[in-house]
Amino acid sequence: MRMETNHFQILKDSIGGERGVDEQTFASLTILAERLERLKKLDNAFSDVAFSSAVKKLAKQRNTVAVC
Repeated sequence: MRMETNHFQILKDSIGGERGVDEQTFASLTILAERLERLKKLDNAFSDVAFSSAVKKLAKQRNTVAVC
């Protein structure tokens, strides 16, 4: 049985404090960012779609951790 990961839920729960921010959180963020970029390339209607400020802050947190 293959279990599908709900990347939206993982991100939502991590931002909301319902689960810890961990590698799974950052993996889900990466997957969702890749999906968004694909959508933007497929159709201009998605060109102005962006992550929320909370998700952007989380992404910066990962970059900060990677530098340390």
